[in-house]
Amino acid sequence: MTSVIDTDQKAHIIRDDKEAIAIAHELAAEFAKGDSERDQNRRLPAEEVEKFSQSGLWGITVPKEYGGAFVSSATLAEVVKIISEADSSLGQIPQNHLYMVEAVRLDGTDEQKKFFFDLVLQGKRFGNAFSEIGTKSVNDVQTKLTPDGSDFALNGRKYYSAGALLAHWVPVIASNPDGKTVVAFVERDAEGLTLLDDWTSFGQRTTASGTTIIENVKVKAEHVIPHYLAFERATPMGAIAQIIQAAVDVGIAKAAVRDTIHFVRKHTRPWVDSNLEKGYEDPLTLYNLGNVQIQVHASEALLRRAGEFLDIANESGLEEPKVVEASIAVAEAKALATEAALLATNKLFELAGTKSTLEEFNYNRHWRNARAHTLHDPVRWKYYAVGNYFLNGVYAPSLVVIAAFFTGVKLSELTFARMLYP
Repeated sequence: MTSVIDTDQKAHIIRDDKEAIAIAHELAAEFAKGDSERDQNRRLPAEEVEKFSQSGLWGITVPKEYGGAFVSSATLAEVVKIISEADSSLGQIPQNHLYMVEAVRLDGTDEQKKFFFDLVLQGKRFGNAFSEIGTKSVNDVQTKLTPDGSDFALNGRKYYSAGALLAHWVPVIASNPDGKTVVAFVERDAEGLTLLDDWTSFGQRTTASGTTIIENVKVKAEHVIPHYLAFERATPMGAIAQIIQAAVDVGIAKAAVRDTIHFVRKHTRPWVDSNLEKGYEDPLTLYNLGNVQIQVHASEALLRRAGEFLDIANESGLEEPKVVEASIAVAEAKALATEAALLATNKLFELAGTKSTLEEFNYNRHWRNARAHTLHDPVRWKYYAVGNYFLNGVYAPSLVVIAAFFTGVKLSELTFARMLYP
């Protein structure tokens, strides 16, 4: 089991959006220096993650009334994008932590909010034990939380536990005795909790992921969040998870464009039939790079737009039409982020040429990371969801969010009309 670097030092508390973005840029400049080496050697970024959480960036979505900055969703996406351009594994690691902060905000009791938000502001990190393999679908949860006196016992097995190896707490998605989905927060050193460093994907190699084994782990009642409530009413729960995923993909795309430009300017030779002196003068290279850059800029614009829609939904008091609009906007951003990341990481080699495939440059990490990360959910269903929403007024949440523990619904004609023509 990987050791968690921990100090008695309290994390910095970020006060506003501007400070969050500035700190993200500072960290990104540092993290980018070791990105390739960490990937090549599959070195888990324990020191980097400690600096990341100590910077205060893991606490920027804590509500103001509990001591946090509660930055805009647009700023949250920007921060994740900035870090992901430097190192997409580092950009992904806090995704489930931030998802859990949102879960506590939406459905935690006041006591739970005080307790968990204080941990976050101290610099404590939440990992995740959400997904299972071998089940019928993602919402077929076999991990069980059963009564044990005044508290509970937790049993199950999870995979894809990104961030868990470097976390202080491991939130576990489980099914309660009523068959409803809850989150049980388990301390990392809890008896019966085993974390395995067995992630073997060719991409996102250093996300501190792997298998989580939960054997009769004791869970206090006050450490259980009724997560199903977030999906029985209009909330941005799933959209928050999705916009962070989209931000990671946009960050990967930007890293690929950055390295394409660097390599073509420095190394790439012109094609013999072009009769040009420099590879960067090739008109077909310019055309293709222009196309990639436009797609990446468009994905950034949709990401920012999605964040703004989420902010409007929160400011509305989570009115259903506003939440639905935000979820659809996030789906649009996720769809284009996926396309842009795959295009940019593939075109890098086409435009840079054969030399760019050498291991010394390790540029293939961008494609590997994009290909692995964009598989978190099928983006082809995003297009279907967006089209069905605008054409037929059908909002199917399970097609728009990751954590779908409910079925799609058809909006009333009046509600749909109000969303299109407010």
